Amino acid sequence: MRTIEADYLVVGAGAMGMAFVDTLVSETDARVVLVDRNHQPGGHWTMAYPFVRLHQPSAFYGVNSLRLGGDSIDQIGWNQGLYELATAGEVCAYYDHVLRRQLLASGRVSYFPMSEYRGDGRFTTLAGIDYAVNATRRVVDATYMHVTVPAMRPPPYPLAPGVTCVPPNDLPKCGAHERYVIVGAGKTGIDTCLWLLGQGIAPDRLTWIMPRDSWLLDRAKMQPGSLFADQIKAGFIAQLRAISDATSVEDLFARLEESGGLLRIDPAVRPTMYRCATVTRQELEQLRRIGDLVRLGHLRRVDADRMILDGGAVARDGRTLYVDCTADGAEKRPSTPIFDDGRITLQSVRGCQQIFSAALIAHVEAAYQDDRAKNELCVPLPHPDTDLDWLRLALADYTNQLRWLDDPDLTAWMSAARLDLFGHLIGHLLPPASAKPRVRERILGIAKSVFSATAAKLDELLGEQTQLAAP
Repeated sequence: MRTIEADYLVVGAGAMGMAFVDTLVSETDARVVLVDRNHQPGGHWTMAYPFVRLHQPSAFYGVNSLRLGGDSIDQIGWNQGLYELATAGEVCAYYDHVLRRQLLASGRVSYFPMSEYRGDGRFTTLAGIDYAVNATRRVVDATYMHVTVPAMRPPPYPLAPGVTCVPPNDLPKCGAHERYVIVGAGKTGIDTCLWLLGQGIAPDRLTWIMPRDSWLLDRAKMQPGSLFADQIKAGFIAQLRAISDATSVEDLFARLEESGGLLRIDPAVRPTMYRCATVTRQELEQLRRIGDLVRLGHLRRVDADRMILDGGAVARDGRTLYVDCTADGAEKRPSTPIFDDGRITLQSVRGCQQIFSAALIAHVEAAYQDDRAKNELCVPLPHPDTDLDWLRLALADYTNQLRWLDDPDLTAWMSAARLDLFGHLIGHLLPPASAKPRVRERILGIAKSVFSATAAKLDELLGEQTQLAAP
Protein backbone atom coordinates (compact mmCIF):
# COMPACT_ATOMS: atom_id res chain seq x y z
CA MET A 1 0.00 0.00 0.00
CA ARG A 2 1.43 3.35 -1.05
CA THR A 3 0.41 6.52 0.75
CA ILE A 4 -0.06 9.96 -0.82
CA GLU A 5 -0.35 13.19 1.16
CA ALA A 6 -2.78 15.74 -0.30
CA ASP A 7 -5.31 18.37 0.69
CA TYR A 8 -8.12 16.96 -1.47
CA LEU A 9 -8.96 13.61 -3.00
CA VAL A 10 -11.37 14.09 -5.92
CA VAL A 11 -13.12 10.94 -7.14
CA GLY A 12 -14.25 11.32 -10.75
CA ALA A 13 -12.68 13.29 -13.61
CA GLY A 14 -15.95 13.93 -15.42
CA ALA A 15 -17.29 17.37 -16.27
CA MET A 16 -18.18 18.24 -12.67
CA GLY A 17 -14.95 16.90 -11.21
CA MET A 18 -12.87 18.83 -13.75
CA ALA A 19 -14.77 22.09 -13.14
CA PHE A 20 -14.30 21.68 -9.38
CA VAL A 21 -10.56 20.95 -9.57
CA ASP A 22 -9.97 23.78 -12.04
CA THR A 23 -11.51 26.39 -9.74
CA LEU A 24 -9.85 24.95 -6.64
CA VAL A 25 -6.40 24.99 -8.26
CA SER A 26 -7.00 28.48 -9.70
CA GLU A 27 -8.03 29.99 -6.37
CA THR A 28 -5.93 28.10 -3.80
CA ASP A 29 -2.55 26.43 -3.41
CA ALA A 30 -4.19 23.08 -2.59
CA ARG A 31 -2.65 19.76 -3.55
CA VAL A 32 -5.16 17.47 -5.28
CA VAL A 33 -5.27 13.77 -6.10
CA LEU A 34 -7.69 13.10 -8.98
CA VAL A 35 -8.83 9.48 -9.39
CA ASP A 36 -10.96 8.24 -12.28
CA ARG A 37 -11.97 4.86 -13.72
CA ASN A 38 -11.74 6.03 -17.35
CA HIS A 39 -8.61 6.29 -19.50
CA GLN A 40 -8.98 10.04 -19.99
CA PRO A 41 -10.87 12.92 -18.36
CA GLY A 42 -14.38 13.78 -19.48
CA GLY A 43 -16.56 11.16 -17.80
CA HIS A 44 -19.53 10.14 -19.93
CA TRP A 45 -18.15 12.16 -22.87
CA THR A 46 -15.55 9.45 -23.35
CA MET A 47 -18.41 7.05 -24.19
CA ALA A 48 -20.68 9.47 -26.05
CA TYR A 49 -22.21 8.67 -29.45
CA PRO A 50 -20.21 10.22 -32.30
CA PHE A 51 -22.88 12.64 -33.50
CA VAL A 52 -23.68 14.16 -30.10
CA ARG A 53 -23.19 17.87 -29.57
CA LEU A 54 -23.73 20.08 -26.58
CA HIS A 55 -27.30 21.23 -26.11
CA GLN A 56 -26.05 24.61 -24.90
CA PRO A 57 -23.49 27.00 -26.44
CA SER A 58 -19.89 25.94 -25.89
CA ALA A 59 -19.35 29.27 -24.13
CA PHE A 60 -21.19 27.94 -21.06
CA TYR A 61 -19.41 24.57 -20.82
CA GLY A 62 -16.09 23.19 -19.59
CA VAL A 63 -14.05 24.85 -16.84
CA ASN A 64 -14.08 28.47 -15.73
CA SER A 65 -10.46 29.21 -16.57
CA LEU A 66 -10.45 28.23 -20.25
CA ARG A 67 -12.89 28.96 -23.05
CA LEU A 68 -14.30 26.00 -24.97
CA GLY A 69 -14.47 26.65 -28.70
CA GLY A 70 -13.95 29.92 -30.53
CA ASP A 71 -17.21 31.77 -29.81
CA SER A 72 -18.18 31.34 -33.46
CA ILE A 73 -21.65 31.44 -34.97
CA ASP A 74 -22.79 28.35 -36.88
CA GLN A 75 -23.29 29.20 -40.55
CA ILE A 76 -24.91 25.92 -41.64
CA GLY A 77 -27.15 23.25 -40.16
CA TRP A 78 -30.15 23.41 -37.87
CA ASN A 79 -28.22 25.48 -35.30
CA GLN A 80 -27.52 28.11 -37.96
CA GLY A 81 -27.27 31.66 -36.64
CA LEU A 82 -26.54 30.58 -33.06
CA TYR A 83 -23.32 30.04 -31.15
CA GLU A 84 -21.39 26.83 -31.80
CA LEU A 85 -22.10 23.53 -30.03
CA ALA A 86 -19.00 21.46 -29.31
CA THR A 87 -18.84 17.86 -30.54
CA ALA A 88 -17.93 14.93 -28.30
CA GLY A 89 -14.44 14.85 -29.82
CA GLU A 90 -13.94 18.55 -29.15
CA VAL A 91 -15.10 18.19 -25.55
CA CYS A 92 -12.78 15.24 -24.87
CA ALA A 93 -9.80 17.03 -26.47
CA TYR A 94 -10.61 20.13 -24.44
CA TYR A 95 -10.63 18.25 -21.13
CA ASP A 96 -7.39 16.50 -22.02
CA HIS A 97 -5.85 19.92 -22.70
CA VAL A 98 -7.14 21.32 -19.39
CA LEU A 99 -5.75 18.35 -17.51
CA ARG A 100 -2.30 18.31 -19.06
CA ARG A 101 -1.61 21.97 -19.80
CA GLN A 102 -3.23 23.48 -16.70
CA LEU A 103 -3.89 21.06 -13.86
CA LEU A 104 -0.90 18.73 -14.12
CA ALA A 105 1.31 21.63 -15.18
CA SER A 106 0.53 23.35 -11.88
CA GLY A 107 2.56 20.71 -10.09
CA ARG A 108 -0.19 20.38 -7.49
CA VAL A 109 -2.45 17.80 -9.16
CA SER A 110 -1.73 14.06 -9.33
CA TYR A 111 -3.91 12.14 -11.79
CA PHE A 112 -4.67 8.41 -11.66
CA PRO A 113 -6.76 7.18 -14.63
CA MET A 114 -8.00 3.61 -15.00
CA SER A 115 -8.26 3.36 -11.22
CA GLU A 116 -11.04 1.99 -9.03
CA TYR A 117 -11.94 3.91 -5.89
CA ARG A 118 -12.47 1.55 -2.93
CA GLY A 119 -13.68 4.06 -0.35
CA ASP A 120 -11.94 5.43 2.75
CA GLY A 121 -9.38 7.24 0.61
CA ARG A 122 -8.15 4.06 -1.08
CA PHE A 123 -7.96 3.16 -4.76
CA THR A 124 -6.37 0.55 -7.01
CA THR A 125 -4.75 1.27 -10.37
CA LEU A 126 -4.99 -0.85 -13.51
CA ALA A 127 -1.52 -2.18 -12.69
CA GLY A 128 -2.86 -3.50 -9.39
CA ILE A 129 -1.08 -0.97 -7.20
CA ASP A 130 -3.00 0.02 -4.07
CA TYR A 131 -2.90 3.61 -2.85
CA ALA A 132 -4.16 5.34 0.28
CA VAL A 133 -4.66 9.10 0.13
CA ASN A 134 -4.33 11.07 3.34
CA ALA A 135 -6.64 13.95 2.37
CA THR A 136 -6.17 16.57 5.08
CA ARG A 137 -9.10 18.71 3.90
CA ARG A 138 -11.79 16.82 2.00
CA VAL A 139 -12.72 13.81 -0.08
CA VAL A 140 -14.80 15.10 -3.02
CA ASP A 141 -17.38 12.79 -4.61
CA ALA A 142 -17.74 13.91 -8.22
CA THR A 143 -19.72 10.78 -9.19
CA TYR A 144 -22.88 11.28 -7.13
CA MET A 145 -24.96 12.59 -10.06
CA HIS A 146 -24.51 9.14 -11.65
CA VAL A 147 -24.59 10.18 -15.29
CA THR A 148 -25.42 7.19 -17.51
CA VAL A 149 -25.45 7.01 -21.32
CA PRO A 150 -26.80 4.12 -23.43
CA ALA A 151 -23.33 2.76 -24.26
CA MET A 152 -22.74 2.13 -20.54
CA ARG A 153 -25.39 -0.58 -20.16
CA PRO A 154 -27.54 -3.00 -22.19
CA PRO A 155 -31.16 -2.20 -23.11
CA PRO A 156 -33.43 -2.55 -20.06
CA TYR A 157 -36.01 -4.64 -21.96
CA PRO A 158 -35.77 -8.23 -23.29
CA LEU A 159 -35.24 -8.79 -27.01
CA ALA A 160 -36.43 -11.81 -28.98
CA PRO A 161 -33.78 -13.75 -30.96
CA GLY A 162 -32.97 -11.98 -34.20
CA VAL A 163 -33.97 -8.52 -32.98
CA THR A 164 -31.19 -5.97 -33.47
CA CYS A 165 -30.96 -3.21 -30.89
CA VAL A 166 -27.98 -0.86 -30.66
CA PRO A 167 -26.96 2.21 -28.66
CA PRO A 168 -26.66 5.42 -30.68
CA ASN A 169 -22.87 4.90 -30.68
CA ASP A 170 -23.25 2.00 -33.14
CA LEU A 171 -25.86 3.62 -35.37
CA PRO A 172 -23.46 5.15 -37.95
CA LYS A 173 -21.89 1.74 -38.67
CA CYS A 174 -25.09 -0.33 -38.86
CA GLY A 175 -25.83 0.24 -42.54
CA ALA A 176 -29.26 0.82 -44.03
CA HIS A 177 -32.47 -0.61 -42.54
CA GLU A 178 -36.04 -0.51 -43.75
CA ARG A 179 -37.24 0.91 -40.46
CA TYR A 180 -35.76 2.54 -37.38
CA VAL A 181 -37.39 2.48 -33.96
CA ILE A 182 -36.02 5.12 -31.62
CA VAL A 183 -36.72 4.14 -28.01
CA GLY A 184 -36.79 7.09 -25.62
CA ALA A 185 -37.82 10.75 -25.90
CA GLY A 186 -35.10 12.54 -23.95
CA LYS A 187 -32.07 14.43 -25.29
CA THR A 188 -30.53 11.27 -26.72
CA GLY A 189 -33.73 10.33 -28.53
CA ILE A 190 -34.00 13.84 -29.98
CA ASP A 191 -30.38 13.74 -31.15
CA THR A 192 -30.88 10.32 -32.75
CA CYS A 193 -34.02 11.36 -34.61
CA LEU A 194 -32.32 14.50 -35.90
CA TRP A 195 -29.23 12.55 -37.00
CA LEU A 196 -31.32 10.06 -38.98
CA LEU A 197 -33.35 12.81 -40.60
CA GLY A 198 -30.11 14.64 -41.36
CA GLN A 199 -28.84 11.56 -43.20
CA GLY A 200 -31.82 11.76 -45.52
CA ILE A 201 -33.86 8.98 -43.90
CA ALA A 202 -37.50 9.65 -44.76
CA PRO A 203 -39.58 10.44 -41.66
CA ASP A 204 -42.08 7.69 -42.54
CA ARG A 205 -39.30 5.14 -41.92
CA LEU A 206 -39.00 6.25 -38.30
CA THR A 207 -41.00 5.09 -35.29
CA TRP A 208 -40.42 7.12 -32.14
CA ILE A 209 -41.41 5.49 -28.83
CA MET A 210 -42.27 8.45 -26.63
CA PRO A 211 -43.37 7.41 -23.13
CA ARG A 212 -43.86 11.08 -22.23
CA ASP A 213 -43.90 14.28 -24.23
CA SER A 214 -41.45 16.90 -23.00
CA TRP A 215 -41.38 20.63 -22.59
CA LEU A 216 -38.33 21.91 -24.47
CA LEU A 217 -36.25 25.07 -24.23
CA ASP A 218 -35.59 27.35 -27.20
CA ARG A 219 -31.80 27.43 -27.61
CA ALA A 220 -32.01 30.87 -29.23
CA LYS A 221 -32.95 32.26 -25.81
CA MET A 222 -29.81 30.85 -24.17
CA GLN A 223 -27.05 32.63 -26.08
CA PRO A 224 -23.97 34.47 -24.75
CA GLY A 225 -22.60 37.89 -25.63
CA SER A 226 -24.09 41.18 -26.73
CA LEU A 227 -25.30 39.94 -30.13
CA PHE A 228 -28.45 38.43 -28.57
CA ALA A 229 -28.75 40.84 -25.62
CA ASP A 230 -32.07 42.41 -26.61
CA GLN A 231 -33.64 39.02 -27.41
CA ILE A 232 -32.41 37.48 -24.15
CA LYS A 233 -33.61 40.43 -22.09
CA ALA A 234 -37.04 40.35 -23.73
CA GLY A 235 -37.32 36.59 -23.14
CA PHE A 236 -36.37 36.87 -19.48
CA ILE A 237 -38.82 39.72 -18.87
CA ALA A 238 -41.51 37.66 -20.59
CA GLN A 239 -40.82 34.78 -18.20
CA LEU A 240 -41.11 37.09 -15.18
CA ARG A 241 -44.37 38.47 -16.54
CA ALA A 242 -45.77 34.99 -17.27
CA ILE A 243 -45.12 33.91 -13.68
CA SER A 244 -46.53 37.13 -12.25
CA ASP A 245 -49.75 36.98 -14.30
CA ALA A 246 -50.38 33.22 -14.09
CA THR A 247 -53.58 32.15 -12.34
CA SER A 248 -52.67 28.44 -12.18
CA VAL A 249 -49.94 26.03 -13.20
CA GLU A 250 -51.80 25.24 -16.43
CA ASP A 251 -52.13 28.94 -17.14
CA LEU A 252 -48.41 29.46 -16.43
CA PHE A 253 -47.35 26.84 -18.98
CA ALA A 254 -49.73 28.35 -21.53
CA ARG A 255 -48.19 31.79 -20.98
CA LEU A 256 -44.63 30.42 -21.12
CA GLU A 257 -45.40 28.64 -24.38
CA GLU A 258 -47.11 31.70 -25.86
CA SER A 259 -44.05 33.84 -25.07
CA GLY A 260 -41.69 31.25 -26.57
CA GLY A 261 -40.10 30.32 -23.26
CA LEU A 262 -41.16 26.69 -23.63
CA LEU A 263 -41.73 24.58 -26.74
CA ARG A 264 -43.34 21.21 -27.46
CA ILE A 265 -43.25 18.82 -30.37
CA ASP A 266 -46.99 18.21 -30.72
CA PRO A 267 -49.25 21.20 -29.96
CA ALA A 268 -52.11 18.75 -29.34
CA VAL A 269 -50.34 16.81 -26.57
CA ARG A 270 -49.73 18.40 -23.16
CA PRO A 271 -46.16 17.51 -22.05
CA THR A 272 -45.65 15.96 -18.63
CA MET A 273 -41.84 15.78 -18.76
CA TYR A 274 -39.18 18.46 -18.40
CA ARG A 275 -35.46 17.62 -18.47
CA CYS A 276 -33.84 20.84 -19.73
CA ALA A 277 -33.49 19.64 -23.34
CA THR A 278 -32.99 22.44 -25.86
CA VAL A 279 -33.85 22.67 -29.55
CA THR A 280 -33.82 25.30 -32.23
CA ARG A 281 -36.94 26.17 -34.19
CA GLN A 282 -35.43 24.42 -37.21
CA GLU A 283 -34.80 21.26 -35.20
CA LEU A 284 -38.36 21.38 -33.88
CA GLU A 285 -39.69 21.55 -37.43
CA GLN A 286 -37.67 18.46 -38.32
CA LEU A 287 -38.90 16.50 -35.30
CA ARG A 288 -42.49 17.35 -36.20
CA ARG A 289 -42.01 15.56 -39.53
CA ILE A 290 -42.03 12.21 -37.69
CA GLY A 291 -45.60 10.96 -37.78
CA ASP A 292 -45.32 7.55 -36.12
CA LEU A 293 -45.11 8.46 -32.44
CA VAL A 294 -45.95 5.62 -30.05
CA ARG A 295 -47.39 7.00 -26.83
CA LEU A 296 -48.14 3.78 -24.96
CA GLY A 297 -45.70 4.17 -22.09
CA HIS A 298 -42.34 2.47 -21.76
CA LEU A 299 -41.17 -0.40 -23.94
CA ARG A 300 -41.23 -3.63 -21.89
CA ARG A 301 -40.03 -6.20 -24.43
CA VAL A 302 -39.62 -6.80 -28.15
CA ASP A 303 -41.06 -10.05 -29.52
CA ALA A 304 -40.41 -11.46 -32.97
CA ASP A 305 -43.43 -9.68 -34.47
CA ARG A 306 -44.46 -6.99 -32.01
CA MET A 307 -43.41 -4.50 -29.34
CA ILE A 308 -44.96 -4.79 -25.87
CA LEU A 309 -45.42 -1.50 -24.04
CA ASP A 310 -47.13 -0.42 -20.82
CA GLY A 311 -50.30 0.45 -22.71
CA GLY A 312 -50.47 -2.29 -25.31
CA ALA A 313 -48.77 -4.03 -28.23
CA VAL A 314 -47.61 -2.66 -31.58
CA ALA A 315 -46.89 -4.91 -34.56
CA ARG A 316 -43.52 -4.66 -36.24
CA ASP A 317 -42.25 -5.94 -39.58
CA GLY A 318 -39.42 -5.49 -42.06
CA ARG A 319 -35.72 -5.01 -41.33
CA THR A 320 -36.20 -2.98 -38.18
CA LEU A 321 -33.29 -1.54 -36.24
CA TYR A 322 -33.98 -0.54 -32.64
CA VAL A 323 -31.92 2.31 -31.22
CA ASP A 324 -31.91 2.35 -27.43
CA CYS A 325 -31.94 5.92 -26.08
CA THR A 326 -33.42 5.14 -22.67
CA ALA A 327 -30.44 5.63 -20.34
CA ASP A 328 -31.14 8.18 -17.61
CA GLY A 329 -28.48 10.70 -18.58
CA ALA A 330 -29.01 12.80 -15.46
CA GLU A 331 -30.70 10.75 -12.79
CA LYS A 332 -32.97 12.47 -10.26
CA ARG A 333 -30.86 11.68 -7.20
CA PRO A 334 -31.97 12.59 -3.66
CA SER A 335 -30.34 15.74 -2.32
CA THR A 336 -27.68 15.43 0.36
CA PRO A 337 -25.67 18.16 2.14
CA ILE A 338 -22.81 19.24 -0.11
CA PHE A 339 -20.35 20.09 2.69
CA ASP A 340 -20.22 17.51 5.45
CA ASP A 341 -17.30 16.89 7.84
CA GLY A 342 -14.37 16.12 5.57
CA ARG A 343 -16.50 15.39 2.52
CA ILE A 344 -17.95 17.28 -0.44
CA THR A 345 -20.69 15.72 -2.57
CA LEU A 346 -20.96 17.58 -5.86
CA GLN A 347 -24.53 18.32 -6.96
CA SER A 348 -26.37 21.00 -8.90
CA VAL A 349 -26.99 24.25 -7.08
CA ARG A 350 -28.29 25.94 -10.22
CA GLY A 351 -31.01 24.25 -12.23
CA CYS A 352 -29.56 22.06 -15.00
CA GLN A 353 -26.14 23.71 -14.64
CA GLN A 354 -24.05 20.96 -13.09
CA ILE A 355 -20.77 22.34 -14.44
CA PHE A 356 -21.23 25.86 -13.13
CA SER A 357 -22.46 24.35 -9.86
CA ALA A 358 -19.22 22.40 -9.40
CA ALA A 359 -17.14 25.53 -10.00
CA LEU A 360 -19.27 27.54 -7.56
CA ILE A 361 -18.93 24.83 -4.90
CA ALA A 362 -15.14 24.91 -5.31
CA HIS A 363 -15.12 28.70 -4.94
CA VAL A 364 -17.28 28.55 -1.82
CA GLU A 365 -14.98 25.87 -0.38
CA ALA A 366 -11.99 28.13 -1.01
CA ALA A 367 -13.49 31.45 0.10
CA TYR A 368 -15.64 30.56 3.13
CA GLN A 369 -14.74 28.88 6.40
CA ASP A 370 -17.86 27.52 8.08
CA ASP A 371 -19.65 24.47 6.64
CA ARG A 372 -23.00 25.76 7.78
CA ALA A 373 -22.50 29.00 5.84
CA LYS A 374 -21.25 27.02 2.84
CA ASN A 375 -24.34 24.80 2.81
CA GLU A 376 -26.59 27.84 3.08
CA LEU A 377 -24.99 29.20 -0.08
CA CYS A 378 -24.99 25.83 -1.87
CA VAL A 379 -28.45 24.28 -1.64
CA PRO A 380 -28.59 21.18 -3.90
CA LEU A 381 -31.27 20.91 -6.57
CA PRO A 382 -32.35 17.47 -7.88
CA HIS A 383 -32.32 17.14 -11.64
CA PRO A 384 -35.82 17.74 -13.11
CA ASP A 385 -38.02 15.02 -14.52
CA THR A 386 -41.66 16.17 -14.56
CA ASP A 387 -43.34 19.31 -15.84
CA LEU A 388 -43.81 20.59 -12.28
CA ASP A 389 -40.07 20.37 -11.82
CA TRP A 390 -39.80 23.41 -14.09
CA LEU A 391 -41.52 25.39 -11.35
CA ARG A 392 -39.45 23.78 -8.59
CA LEU A 393 -36.18 24.58 -10.34
CA ALA A 394 -37.26 28.11 -11.15
CA LEU A 395 -38.28 28.66 -7.52
CA ALA A 396 -34.95 27.30 -6.28
CA ASP A 397 -32.98 29.37 -8.81
CA TYR A 398 -34.68 32.63 -7.84
CA THR A 399 -34.35 31.79 -4.14
CA ASN A 400 -30.66 30.98 -4.50
CA GLN A 401 -30.06 34.07 -6.62
CA LEU A 402 -31.56 36.25 -3.90
CA ARG A 403 -29.23 34.62 -1.38
CA TRP A 404 -26.21 35.13 -3.61
CA LEU A 405 -27.05 38.77 -4.38
CA ASP A 406 -26.87 39.48 -0.64
CA ASP A 407 -23.17 38.54 -0.72
CA PRO A 408 -21.22 41.22 -2.67
CA ASP A 409 -18.06 39.11 -2.91
CA LEU A 410 -19.95 36.11 -4.29
CA THR A 411 -21.89 38.33 -6.68
CA ALA A 412 -18.60 39.74 -7.99
CA TRP A 413 -17.19 36.23 -8.50
CA MET A 414 -20.31 35.09 -10.33
CA SER A 415 -20.28 38.10 -12.63
CA ALA A 416 -16.93 36.86 -13.96
CA ALA A 417 -17.90 33.15 -14.10
CA ARG A 418 -18.26 32.27 -17.77
CA LEU A 419 -20.06 29.00 -16.94
CA ASP A 420 -23.06 30.73 -15.32
CA LEU A 421 -25.75 30.60 -18.01
CA PHE A 422 -28.60 31.76 -15.76
CA GLY A 423 -26.43 34.53 -14.36
CA HIS A 424 -25.69 35.66 -17.91
CA LEU A 425 -29.41 35.83 -18.65
CA ILE A 426 -30.29 37.90 -15.60
CA GLY A 427 -27.14 39.94 -16.12
CA HIS A 428 -29.02 41.82 -18.82
CA LEU A 429 -31.33 43.12 -16.08
CA LEU A 430 -28.62 44.00 -13.54
CA PRO A 431 -26.32 47.04 -13.60
CA PRO A 432 -22.69 46.62 -14.70
CA ALA A 433 -19.93 46.68 -12.11
CA SER A 434 -18.85 50.05 -13.51
CA ALA A 435 -22.18 51.70 -12.64
CA LYS A 436 -22.25 54.37 -9.96
CA PRO A 437 -22.72 52.75 -6.52
CA ARG A 438 -25.99 54.58 -5.87
CA VAL A 439 -27.42 53.59 -9.25
CA ARG A 440 -26.21 50.01 -8.83
CA GLU A 441 -27.77 49.68 -5.38
CA ARG A 442 -31.09 51.06 -6.60
CA ILE A 443 -31.29 48.67 -9.55
CA LEU A 444 -30.13 45.73 -7.43
CA GLY A 445 -32.88 46.59 -4.96
CA ILE A 446 -35.48 46.55 -7.71
CA ALA A 447 -34.15 43.22 -9.02
CA LYS A 448 -34.25 41.67 -5.57
CA SER A 449 -37.83 42.83 -5.11
CA VAL A 450 -38.85 41.34 -8.48
CA PHE A 451 -37.04 38.05 -7.82
CA SER A 452 -38.58 37.81 -4.36
CA ALA A 453 -42.08 38.37 -5.73
CA THR A 454 -41.41 35.82 -8.49
CA ALA A 455 -40.25 33.21 -5.98
CA ALA A 456 -43.30 33.86 -3.81
CA LYS A 457 -45.64 33.43 -6.80
CA LEU A 458 -43.97 30.16 -7.84
CA ASP A 459 -44.30 28.88 -4.28
CA GLU A 460 -47.98 29.84 -4.30
CA LEU A 461 -48.63 28.05 -7.60
CA LEU A 462 -46.86 24.91 -6.42
CA GLY A 463 -48.85 24.96 -3.19
CA GLU A 464 -52.12 25.24 -5.08
CA GLN A 465 -51.10 22.36 -7.36
CA THR A 466 -50.25 20.22 -4.36
CA GLN A 467 -53.67 20.85 -2.86
CA LEU A 468 -55.38 19.94 -6.15
CA ALA A 469 -53.40 16.69 -6.34
CA ALA A 470 -54.20 15.72 -2.75
CA PRO A 471 -56.71 12.84 -2.38
